Amino acid sequence: MYNDGSAPATPHLQDTRPRALSVSELNHQARHLLESSFMQVWVEGELSGFSRPSSGHWYFSLKDRKCQVRCAMFRGMNQRIRTLPKEGDQVRIRGKVTLYENRGDFQIIVEHIEPAGLGALQQAFEELKRKLLAEGLFDQARKKPLPSLPRHIGVVTSPTGAAIHDILTVLARRCPAIPITLYPTAVQGKAATADIVRAIEAAQSHGVADVLIIGRGGGSLEDLWCFNEESVARAIAACQIPTVSAVGHEVDVTIADFVADLRAPTPSAAAEKISPDQSDWLRQLGEREARLSNAIGLALKRLSTQLGHLGARLRDPRRELLEKAQRMDELELRLKKVIQQRLSTVSVRNDHLRQRLAMQSPRRQLTEGQEALQRVSERLASVIQQNLKQSRANLEHAAQTLNVVSPLATLGRGYAIVRDNNGNILRDASNVNPGDTISARVARGEMTAKVTSVKSSEETGP
Repeated sequence: MYNDGSAPATPHLQDTRPRALSVSELNHQARHLLESSFMQVWVEGELSGFSRPSSGHWYFSLKDRKCQVRCAMFRGMNQRIRTLPKEGDQVRIRGKVTLYENRGDFQIIVEHIEPAGLGALQQAFEELKRKLLAEGLFDQARKKPLPSLPRHIGVVTSPTGAAIHDILTVLARRCPAIPITLYPTAVQGKAATADIVRAIEAAQSHGVADVLIIGRGGGSLEDLWCFNEESVARAIAACQIPTVSAVGHEVDVTIADFVADLRAPTPSAAAEKISPDQSDWLRQLGEREARLSNAIGLALKRLSTQLGHLGARLRDPRRELLEKAQRMDELELRLKKVIQQRLSTVSVRNDHLRQRLAMQSPRRQLTEGQEALQRVSERLASVIQQNLKQSRANLEHAAQTLNVVSPLATLGRGYAIVRDNNGNILRDASNVNPGDTISARVARGEMTAKVTSVKSSEETGP
Protein backbone atom coordinates (compact mmCIF):
# COMPACT_ATOMS: atom_id res chain seq x y z
CA MET A 1 0.00 0.00 0.00
CA TYR A 2 1.45 3.45 -0.97
CA ASN A 3 0.57 6.92 0.23
CA ASP A 4 1.40 8.80 -2.97
CA GLY A 5 2.40 6.01 -5.37
CA SER A 6 6.14 6.54 -4.85
CA ALA A 7 7.05 5.16 -1.41
CA PRO A 8 5.63 2.55 0.95
CA ALA A 9 3.94 3.76 4.13
CA THR A 10 6.21 3.43 7.20
CA PRO A 11 4.45 2.55 10.48
CA HIS A 12 5.14 4.89 13.42
CA LEU A 13 7.90 3.45 15.71
CA GLN A 14 7.82 4.15 19.44
CA ASP A 15 11.01 5.60 21.01
CA THR A 16 12.02 3.03 23.68
CA ARG A 17 15.10 4.91 24.93
CA PRO A 18 15.12 6.06 28.62
CA ARG A 19 13.66 9.49 29.11
CA ALA A 20 16.37 12.16 29.34
CA LEU A 21 16.20 14.87 31.99
CA SER A 22 16.36 18.48 30.98
CA VAL A 23 19.07 20.60 32.57
CA SER A 24 16.42 22.39 34.64
CA GLU A 25 15.00 19.12 35.91
CA LEU A 26 18.46 17.81 36.79
CA ASN A 27 19.40 20.97 38.72
CA HIS A 28 16.02 21.01 40.47
CA GLN A 29 16.43 17.40 41.62
CA ALA A 30 20.03 18.03 42.71
CA ARG A 31 18.92 21.05 44.73
CA HIS A 32 16.14 19.07 46.40
CA LEU A 33 18.60 16.27 47.24
CA LEU A 34 21.13 18.68 48.77
CA GLU A 35 18.55 20.57 50.83
CA SER A 36 16.96 17.36 52.14
CA SER A 37 20.36 15.77 52.96
CA PHE A 38 21.87 18.80 54.76
CA MET A 39 19.27 20.35 57.05
CA GLN A 40 21.72 22.86 58.50
CA VAL A 41 25.53 23.05 58.70
CA TRP A 42 28.21 25.01 60.50
CA VAL A 43 31.30 25.77 58.41
CA GLU A 44 34.53 27.53 59.43
CA GLY A 45 37.06 29.05 57.08
CA GLU A 46 38.72 32.16 55.69
CA LEU A 47 36.42 34.75 54.11
CA SER A 48 37.41 35.56 50.52
CA GLY A 49 35.98 37.48 47.56
CA PHE A 50 33.50 39.47 49.68
CA SER A 51 31.07 41.60 47.63
CA ARG A 52 28.11 43.72 48.65
CA PRO A 53 26.01 44.90 45.66
CA SER A 54 23.29 47.55 45.82
CA SER A 55 20.68 44.91 46.65
CA GLY A 56 22.23 44.63 50.13
CA HIS A 57 22.94 40.93 49.78
CA TRP A 58 26.39 39.58 50.65
CA TYR A 59 28.32 37.21 48.42
CA PHE A 60 31.62 35.63 49.37
CA SER A 61 33.59 32.38 49.52
CA LEU A 62 34.87 30.37 52.48
CA LYS A 63 38.16 28.62 51.90
CA ASP A 64 40.82 26.54 53.61
CA ARG A 65 44.14 25.15 52.36
CA LYS A 66 42.52 22.84 49.81
CA CYS A 67 38.97 23.87 48.96
CA GLN A 68 36.49 26.72 48.85
CA VAL A 69 32.70 27.04 48.74
CA ARG A 70 30.49 29.87 47.52
CA CYS A 71 28.19 31.57 50.06
CA ALA A 72 25.27 34.00 49.86
CA MET A 73 23.77 35.90 52.80
CA PHE A 74 20.63 37.82 51.94
CA ARG A 75 19.82 41.26 53.24
CA GLY A 76 17.15 40.07 55.68
CA MET A 77 19.77 37.97 57.47
CA ASN A 78 22.85 40.17 57.26
CA GLN A 79 21.05 43.19 58.74
CA ARG A 80 21.40 41.49 62.13
CA ILE A 81 25.19 41.46 61.86
CA ARG A 82 26.67 44.46 63.66
CA THR A 83 30.22 44.24 62.30
CA LEU A 84 30.78 44.06 58.57
CA PRO A 85 33.12 41.13 57.78
CA LYS A 86 36.20 41.82 55.68
CA GLU A 87 38.53 39.95 53.37
CA GLY A 88 40.71 37.39 55.15
CA ASP A 89 38.59 37.13 58.34
CA GLN A 90 38.42 33.67 59.94
CA VAL A 91 34.68 33.16 60.48
CA ARG A 92 32.09 30.51 61.33
CA ILE A 93 28.83 30.42 59.39
CA ARG A 94 25.58 28.57 59.84
CA GLY A 95 23.38 27.92 56.87
CA LYS A 96 21.75 25.55 54.44
CA VAL A 97 23.46 23.72 51.60
CA THR A 98 21.71 24.26 48.27
CA LEU A 99 22.21 24.61 44.53
CA TYR A 100 21.75 27.82 42.55
CA GLU A 101 19.73 26.24 39.75
CA ASN A 102 20.28 28.92 37.07
CA ARG A 103 24.03 28.28 36.99
CA GLY A 104 24.24 24.88 38.66
CA ASP A 105 26.47 26.36 41.40
CA PHE A 106 26.87 24.55 44.73
CA GLN A 107 26.55 27.12 47.53
CA ILE A 108 25.54 27.78 51.15
CA ILE A 109 22.69 30.16 52.02
CA VAL A 110 24.11 31.76 55.17
CA GLU A 111 21.79 32.44 58.09
CA HIS A 112 24.37 33.47 60.68
CA ILE A 113 28.02 34.55 60.64
CA GLU A 114 30.38 35.10 63.56
CA PRO A 115 34.13 35.31 64.29
CA ALA A 116 35.84 31.95 64.64
CA GLY A 117 36.97 32.52 68.27
CA LEU A 118 34.99 30.90 71.12
CA GLY A 119 33.65 32.61 74.22
CA ALA A 120 33.21 30.84 77.55
CA LEU A 121 29.59 29.84 76.91
CA GLN A 122 30.34 28.91 73.36
CA GLN A 123 33.29 26.82 74.49
CA ALA A 124 31.09 25.00 77.02
CA PHE A 125 28.57 24.50 74.23
CA GLU A 126 31.22 22.95 71.98
CA GLU A 127 32.58 20.70 74.75
CA LEU A 128 29.13 19.30 75.57
CA LYS A 129 28.40 18.93 71.87
CA ARG A 130 31.58 16.87 71.36
CA LYS A 131 30.80 14.72 74.40
CA LEU A 132 27.25 13.89 73.33
CA LEU A 133 28.33 13.39 69.75
CA ALA A 134 30.90 10.82 70.89
CA GLU A 135 28.16 9.02 72.83
CA GLY A 136 26.02 8.82 69.69
CA LEU A 137 23.16 11.04 70.89
CA PHE A 138 23.22 12.96 67.59
CA ASP A 139 23.27 9.90 65.35
CA GLN A 140 20.70 9.97 62.60
CA ALA A 141 20.04 6.26 63.08
CA ARG A 142 18.58 6.79 66.56
CA LYS A 143 16.20 9.57 65.52
CA LYS A 144 12.54 8.55 65.48
CA PRO A 145 10.33 9.39 62.48
CA LEU A 146 7.55 11.91 63.05
CA PRO A 147 3.96 10.87 62.30
CA SER A 148 2.69 12.21 58.98
CA LEU A 149 -0.72 12.92 60.62
CA PRO A 150 -0.36 13.32 64.40
CA ARG A 151 -3.36 12.41 66.53
CA HIS A 152 -2.29 14.50 69.53
CA ILE A 153 0.42 17.18 69.87
CA GLY A 154 2.25 17.95 73.10
CA VAL A 155 4.02 21.28 73.70
CA VAL A 156 6.73 21.86 76.33
CA THR A 157 7.11 25.64 76.73
CA SER A 158 6.10 28.61 78.83
CA PRO A 159 2.32 29.16 79.04
CA THR A 160 2.80 32.94 78.82
CA GLY A 161 5.45 33.18 76.11
CA ALA A 162 5.12 34.03 72.45
CA ALA A 163 6.04 30.48 71.44
CA ILE A 164 2.77 28.86 72.56
CA HIS A 165 0.78 31.65 70.89
CA ASP A 166 2.60 31.15 67.59
CA ILE A 167 2.16 27.37 67.74
CA LEU A 168 -1.55 27.57 68.49
CA THR A 169 -2.10 30.15 65.74
CA VAL A 170 -0.40 28.01 63.11
CA LEU A 171 -2.16 24.80 64.17
CA ALA A 172 -5.55 26.52 64.19
CA ARG A 173 -4.97 27.69 60.63
CA ARG A 174 -3.53 24.48 59.23
CA CYS A 175 -5.34 21.66 61.01
CA PRO A 176 -7.61 22.73 63.91
CA ALA A 177 -8.90 19.18 64.46
CA ILE A 178 -5.67 18.00 66.13
CA PRO A 179 -5.86 18.21 69.96
CA ILE A 180 -3.02 19.96 71.83
CA THR A 181 -1.74 19.52 75.40
CA LEU A 182 0.53 22.12 77.00
CA TYR A 183 3.13 20.93 79.52
CA PRO A 184 4.07 24.26 81.15
CA THR A 185 7.63 25.02 82.18
CA ALA A 186 9.99 27.90 82.78
CA VAL A 187 12.23 28.46 79.74
CA GLN A 188 14.78 30.87 81.22
CA GLY A 189 16.86 31.05 84.39
CA LYS A 190 18.45 28.55 86.74
CA ALA A 191 15.20 26.74 87.59
CA ALA A 192 14.27 26.26 83.94
CA THR A 193 16.56 23.26 83.40
CA ALA A 194 14.86 21.06 86.00
CA ASP A 195 11.41 22.34 84.93
CA ILE A 196 12.00 21.35 81.30
CA VAL A 197 13.18 17.87 82.31
CA ARG A 198 10.07 17.39 84.49
CA ALA A 199 7.77 18.60 81.71
CA ILE A 200 9.29 16.15 79.20
CA GLU A 201 8.91 13.28 81.68
CA ALA A 202 5.32 14.35 82.40
CA ALA A 203 4.47 14.31 78.68
CA GLN A 204 5.90 10.82 78.37
CA SER A 205 4.04 9.59 81.45
CA HIS A 206 0.78 11.12 80.18
CA GLY A 207 1.03 8.96 77.08
CA VAL A 208 -1.42 10.82 74.83
CA ALA A 209 0.88 12.87 72.56
CA ASP A 210 2.47 11.17 69.56
CA VAL A 211 4.74 14.14 68.83
CA LEU A 212 6.27 16.68 71.26
CA ILE A 213 7.36 20.26 70.52
CA ILE A 214 10.04 21.57 72.92
CA GLY A 215 11.03 25.21 72.66
CA ARG A 216 10.64 28.90 73.29
CA GLY A 217 10.96 32.25 71.52
CA GLY A 218 14.20 34.03 70.68
CA GLY A 219 16.74 35.51 73.06
CA SER A 220 20.42 35.84 73.80
CA LEU A 221 22.76 32.88 74.24
CA GLU A 222 22.38 33.25 78.00
CA ASP A 223 18.56 33.31 77.73
CA LEU A 224 18.54 30.10 75.72
CA TRP A 225 21.21 28.36 77.81
CA CYS A 226 18.83 25.99 79.61
CA PHE A 227 18.38 24.21 76.26
CA ASN A 228 22.16 23.67 76.17
CA GLU A 229 22.23 21.84 79.52
CA GLU A 230 23.26 18.17 79.56
CA SER A 231 20.25 17.05 81.66
CA VAL A 232 17.81 18.56 79.14
CA ALA A 233 19.67 16.94 76.25
CA ARG A 234 19.57 13.53 77.93
CA ALA A 235 15.88 13.90 78.76
CA ILE A 236 15.11 14.62 75.11
CA ALA A 237 17.25 11.66 74.00
CA ALA A 238 15.48 9.33 76.46
CA CYS A 239 11.99 10.51 75.47
CA GLN A 240 10.04 7.78 73.65
CA ILE A 241 7.81 10.37 71.92
CA PRO A 242 9.20 11.83 68.66
CA THR A 243 10.51 15.30 69.54
CA VAL A 244 10.82 18.58 67.65
CA SER A 245 13.23 21.21 68.94
CA ALA A 246 11.99 24.78 68.29
CA VAL A 247 14.26 27.08 70.28
CA GLY A 248 14.68 30.78 69.47
CA HIS A 249 14.93 32.29 66.04
CA GLU A 250 16.21 30.66 62.89
CA VAL A 251 19.81 31.73 63.64
CA ASP A 252 19.82 30.18 67.13
CA VAL A 253 21.23 26.67 67.55
CA THR A 254 21.18 24.71 70.81
CA ILE A 255 22.21 21.24 71.99
CA ALA A 256 18.51 20.37 72.07
CA ASP A 257 18.41 20.88 68.29
CA PHE A 258 21.03 18.15 67.78
CA VAL A 259 19.45 15.62 70.17
CA ALA A 260 15.84 16.08 69.05
CA ASP A 261 14.42 13.95 66.27
CA LEU A 262 13.79 17.11 64.20
CA ARG A 263 15.03 20.67 64.45
CA ALA A 264 12.72 23.55 63.53
CA PRO A 265 14.13 27.07 63.19
CA THR A 266 11.20 28.66 65.12
CA PRO A 267 8.15 27.51 67.11
CA SER A 268 5.93 28.54 64.19
CA ALA A 269 8.05 26.47 61.82
CA ALA A 270 7.75 23.47 64.18
CA ALA A 271 3.96 23.71 64.03
CA GLU A 272 4.20 23.98 60.23
CA LYS A 273 6.44 20.90 59.97
CA ILE A 274 4.36 18.51 62.08
CA SER A 275 0.84 19.53 60.96
CA PRO A 276 -0.75 18.85 57.60
CA ASP A 277 -2.37 21.76 55.74
CA GLN A 278 -5.98 20.79 55.20
CA SER A 279 -6.37 23.12 52.23
CA ASP A 280 -3.23 21.65 50.64
CA TRP A 281 -4.54 18.16 51.20
CA LEU A 282 -7.83 18.94 49.48
CA ARG A 283 -6.05 20.68 46.62
CA GLN A 284 -3.52 17.89 46.22
CA LEU A 285 -6.26 15.27 46.32
CA GLY A 286 -8.10 17.03 43.49
CA GLU A 287 -4.91 17.44 41.49
CA ARG A 288 -3.94 13.81 41.95
CA GLU A 289 -7.40 12.65 40.97
CA ALA A 290 -7.20 14.67 37.75
CA ARG A 291 -3.64 13.52 37.07
CA LEU A 292 -4.59 9.90 37.69
CA SER A 293 -7.53 10.13 35.33
CA ASN A 294 -5.39 11.74 32.63
CA ALA A 295 -2.58 9.24 33.18
CA ILE A 296 -4.95 6.28 32.86
CA GLY A 297 -6.40 7.71 29.65
CA LEU A 298 -2.96 8.38 28.18
CA ALA A 299 -1.71 4.94 29.22
CA LEU A 300 -4.66 3.21 27.59
CA LYS A 301 -4.18 5.23 24.41
CA ARG A 302 -0.41 4.55 24.39
CA LEU A 303 -0.90 0.83 24.98
CA SER A 304 -3.50 0.64 22.23
CA THR A 305 -1.14 2.35 19.77
CA GLN A 306 1.76 0.17 20.90
CA LEU A 307 -0.35 -2.96 20.43
CA GLY A 308 -1.13 -1.92 16.88
CA HIS A 309 2.51 -1.26 16.12
CA LEU A 310 3.58 -4.58 17.58
CA GLY A 311 0.96 -6.38 15.56
CA ALA A 312 2.26 -4.76 12.39
CA ARG A 313 5.86 -5.57 13.25
CA LEU A 314 5.18 -9.18 14.22
CA ARG A 315 7.26 -11.56 12.09
CA ASP A 316 6.96 -15.28 11.32
CA PRO A 317 8.82 -17.21 14.06
CA ARG A 318 10.14 -19.72 11.48
CA ARG A 319 11.82 -16.92 9.57
CA GLU A 320 13.39 -15.67 12.80
CA LEU A 321 14.69 -19.19 13.52
CA LEU A 322 16.16 -19.56 10.02
CA GLU A 323 17.93 -16.20 10.30
CA LYS A 324 19.29 -17.13 13.72
CA ALA A 325 20.49 -20.51 12.35
CA GLN A 326 22.23 -18.77 9.44
CA ARG A 327 23.83 -16.35 11.86
CA MET A 328 25.04 -19.27 14.00
CA ASP A 329 26.61 -20.94 10.94
CA GLU A 330 28.45 -17.73 10.09
CA LEU A 331 29.71 -17.43 13.63
CA GLU A 332 30.78 -21.09 13.65
CA LEU A 333 32.85 -20.63 10.46
CA ARG A 334 34.44 -17.47 11.84
CA LEU A 335 35.20 -19.28 15.09
CA LYS A 336 36.88 -22.21 13.28
CA LYS A 337 38.95 -19.81 11.19
CA VAL A 338 40.07 -17.90 14.26
CA ILE A 339 40.93 -21.17 16.05
CA GLN A 340 43.01 -22.41 13.09
CA GLN A 341 44.87 -19.11 12.91
CA ARG A 342 45.49 -19.18 16.62
CA LEU A 343 46.73 -22.81 16.50
CA SER A 344 49.04 -22.00 13.59
CA THR A 345 50.48 -19.04 15.45
CA VAL A 346 50.96 -21.11 18.58
CA SER A 347 52.66 -23.92 16.59
CA VAL A 348 55.13 -21.51 14.97
CA ARG A 349 55.85 -20.00 18.33
CA ASN A 350 56.39 -23.44 19.90
CA ASP A 351 58.87 -24.39 17.14
CA HIS A 352 60.80 -21.20 17.71
CA LEU A 353 60.87 -21.79 21.44
CA ARG A 354 61.98 -25.40 20.91
CA GLN A 355 64.91 -24.25 18.77
CA ARG A 356 65.88 -21.65 21.37
CA LEU A 357 65.61 -24.31 24.08
CA ALA A 358 67.86 -26.69 22.11
CA MET A 359 70.44 -23.93 21.71
CA GLN A 360 70.29 -23.20 25.40
CA SER A 361 70.27 -26.93 26.39
CA PRO A 362 72.16 -27.69 29.64
CA ARG A 363 73.58 -30.89 28.03
CA ARG A 364 75.38 -28.89 25.38
CA GLN A 365 76.68 -26.43 27.91
CA LEU A 366 77.78 -29.32 30.15
CA THR A 367 79.72 -30.99 27.28
CA GLU A 368 81.44 -27.73 26.42
CA GLY A 369 82.27 -27.21 30.10
CA GLN A 370 83.74 -30.71 30.39
CA GLU A 371 85.91 -30.18 27.33
CA ALA A 372 87.10 -26.84 28.69
CA LEU A 373 87.83 -28.52 32.06
CA GLN A 374 89.86 -31.26 30.33
CA ARG A 375 91.93 -28.68 28.48
CA VAL A 376 92.51 -26.69 31.65
CA SER A 377 93.48 -29.91 33.56
CA GLU A 378 96.03 -30.86 30.89
CA ARG A 379 97.50 -27.34 30.90
CA LEU A 380 97.58 -27.41 34.72
CA ALA A 381 99.44 -30.78 34.79
CA SER A 382 101.99 -29.51 32.25
CA VAL A 383 102.54 -26.31 34.20
CA ILE A 384 102.96 -28.28 37.45
CA GLN A 385 105.56 -30.58 35.85
CA GLN A 386 107.49 -27.62 34.48
CA ASN A 387 107.34 -25.88 37.86
CA LEU A 388 108.55 -29.03 39.65
CA LYS A 389 111.43 -29.47 37.19
CA GLN A 390 112.45 -25.85 37.54
CA SER A 391 112.11 -26.00 41.34
CA ARG A 392 114.29 -29.16 41.48
CA ALA A 393 116.99 -27.49 39.36
CA ASN A 394 116.84 -24.39 41.52
CA LEU A 395 117.12 -26.53 44.65
CA GLU A 396 120.17 -28.39 43.36
CA HIS A 397 121.87 -25.14 42.39
CA ALA A 398 121.09 -23.61 45.79
CA ALA A 399 122.45 -26.73 47.54
CA GLN A 400 125.69 -26.51 45.59
CA THR A 401 126.01 -22.81 46.36
CA LEU A 402 125.25 -23.45 50.02
CA ASN A 403 127.78 -26.25 50.19
CA VAL A 404 130.51 -23.96 48.87
CA VAL A 405 130.02 -21.44 51.66
CA SER A 406 129.04 -23.99 54.33
CA PRO A 407 131.29 -24.26 57.42
CA LEU A 408 131.02 -28.04 57.07
CA ALA A 409 132.90 -27.88 53.80
CA THR A 410 135.67 -25.96 55.59
CA LEU A 411 135.72 -28.58 58.31
CA GLY A 412 136.13 -31.24 55.65
CA ARG A 413 139.45 -29.69 54.63
CA GLY A 414 140.88 -30.37 58.13
CA TYR A 415 139.77 -27.30 60.04
CA ALA A 416 137.88 -27.30 63.37
CA ILE A 417 135.58 -24.97 65.26
CA VAL A 418 136.82 -24.53 68.83
CA ARG A 419 134.57 -23.35 71.61
CA ASP A 420 135.21 -22.53 75.30
CA ASN A 421 133.25 -24.05 78.11
CA ASN A 422 130.61 -21.33 77.65
CA GLY A 423 130.04 -22.33 74.06
CA ASN A 424 131.70 -19.22 72.61
CA ILE A 425 133.84 -19.69 69.47
CA LEU A 426 137.53 -19.14 70.22
CA ARG A 427 139.44 -16.95 67.82
CA ASP A 428 142.20 -15.81 70.18
CA ALA A 429 144.28 -18.20 72.33
CA SER A 430 144.56 -15.56 75.02
CA ASN A 431 140.87 -16.05 75.76
CA VAL A 432 141.60 -19.38 77.58
CA ASN A 433 143.90 -20.40 80.35
CA PRO A 434 145.74 -23.63 81.03
CA GLY A 435 143.40 -26.11 82.65
CA ASP A 436 140.26 -24.76 80.83
CA THR A 437 138.11 -27.26 79.04
CA ILE A 438 137.43 -26.60 75.37
CA SER A 439 135.47 -28.45 72.64
CA ALA A 440 136.43 -28.83 68.99
CA ARG A 441 133.95 -29.55 66.14
CA VAL A 442 135.51 -31.35 63.17
CA ALA A 443 133.98 -32.59 59.94
CA ARG A 444 132.96 -35.83 61.50
CA GLY A 445 132.17 -35.41 65.17
CA GLU A 446 133.15 -33.29 68.16
CA MET A 447 135.81 -33.72 70.85
CA THR A 448 136.61 -32.25 74.26
CA ALA A 449 140.16 -31.31 75.38
CA LYS A 450 141.87 -29.72 78.30
CA VAL A 451 144.23 -26.79 77.72
CA THR A 452 147.70 -27.56 79.02
CA SER A 453 149.45 -24.48 77.72
CA VAL A 454 148.70 -21.25 75.91
CA LYS A 455 150.97 -19.36 73.46
CA SER A 456 150.21 -15.93 72.08
CA SER A 457 150.48 -15.03 68.40
CA GLU A 458 153.79 -13.18 69.07
CA GLU A 459 155.29 -16.37 70.39
CA THR A 460 154.10 -18.60 67.56
CA GLY A 461 154.80 -16.19 64.76
CA PRO A 462 152.69 -15.42 61.82
